[in-house]
Amino acid sequence: MSLVLDLLASGMSTPEILSDYPGLQEADVLACIAYGAEMSRERYVEIPAKSAL
Repeated sequence: MSLVLDLLASGMSTPEILSDYPGLQEADVLACIAYGAEMSRERYVEIPAKSAL
């Protein structure tokens, strides 16, 4: 997954990647992009403060 994202970031197009890696399909490249987008989202988890006793 990171390889495909690295290739895209370096300027390779999807057709170039598919040509160099014939085992991949366009859907695989799109899945890598979606994964990268999901991993870049900030997550906020609300942690309730304990009440003082």
